[in-house]
Amino acid sequence: MKLLEHIRVLDLTNVLSGPFCTLHLALLGAEVIKIENPKEGDLARKLGCVPDLNKKLMGTSFLAQNANKKSVTLNLKHDQGKEIFRTLVKTADVVVENFRPDVMTRLGLGYEALQKINPRLVYCAISGFGQTGPDAEKPAYDQIIQGLSGVMDINGDETLNPLRCGFPVCDTVGGLNAAFAIMAALYNREKTGEGQFIDIALLDSIMPLLGWVAANLLIGGQPPTLLGNDNFTAAPSGTFKTRDGYINIAANKQEQWESVADLLGVPELKTDPRFQERDNRKKNRKALTPLLEEKLVSKTTDEWVEILNNHDVPSGAILSLDQALHAAQVQHRQTLATVKDAELGDLPLFNLTAKFSATPGKIESAPPRLAEHTKDILRQAGYTDEQLSAFKEQGII
Repeated sequence: MKLLEHIRVLDLTNVLSGPFCTLHLALLGAEVIKIENPKEGDLARKLGCVPDLNKKLMGTSFLAQNANKKSVTLNLKHDQGKEIFRTLVKTADVVVENFRPDVMTRLGLGYEALQKINPRLVYCAISGFGQTGPDAEKPAYDQIIQGLSGVMDINGDETLNPLRCGFPVCDTVGGLNAAFAIMAALYNREKTGEGQFIDIALLDSIMPLLGWVAANLLIGGQPPTLLGNDNFTAAPSGTFKTRDGYINIAANKQEQWESVADLLGVPELKTDPRFQERDNRKKNRKALTPLLEEKLVSKTTDEWVEILNNHDVPSGAILSLDQALHAAQVQHRQTLATVKDAELGDLPLFNLTAKFSATPGKIESAPPRLAEHTKDILRQAGYTDEQLSAFKEQGII
């Protein structure tokens, strides 16, 4: 049995935060039905680096987030489209949307209306700033939230700041937060029999990830410092030059620091007043780094990784994305899985990364073509082929 078997999710989301949320529900076995507009569907269908796929409405951005899902097109601005949606809600367990606040309410499809149809419904609304507050109605993309959350303020160094993360971290974390909340609400429903409304804000979702940095400021009164690739909690902990490139070393414990000094052949640094204690090493990291790199450049990154790891000092190479995706450990963990699409061939996509012993989840079907499952789902809901033909002529599906 799959973990979320028999759970039906109506997914009205677009682009990333919502689809990333529902992807995880789909990988856990839920029936996720994407409700897309009949013209072009999810905007992500046209986003990606392969123009031909964008034209086919199967852009790489869409492919990345929509395995295991079904696609139904429905015009929710049309009265009949709204009625069809209400019919689907009767058999749904979850509705997920990432419109601006009040969009669904103005359509007559907000939580208050839908929970009257289905009191067991879990309704999750994802937005940039949440459903209420002075910024609630503002538009938001990931980069906007990165700037407003403080993320860009703490990235980089004195030569490059502010600096955004190289992937949409706020959208992604917001999606994970939504998936976590939906699972909790479904668990609560098992005990109470009642659904509920979940309000997820991207801004809320990302800020707790700044926990240690924020605690230093809020509790310790210490503003963040720009350290680039260095770790603010310890030294030496960061990126260092080797003979053929760079290495990450995280000597966060005192014994690890002492091992680094011994292995690099500079045991005298262990008793140097500048470096003997953690807090002093942090203050004097700019003096410490060149002393270590003078020794590190004598060997390659791979050589140092083996030496340091063998002595319980966490270290690692800095891989290109391509190298990381094809690393032996990543392959062993089946972080990526290959699913076959009839037209596009083999698609390497990210798998469910939580490993369940009793109810494992995995990719089973390729991302759907736009409207691929419209007829099947609506027939199940009781609509006839004649009605479906009429709906298509009217632009409802």
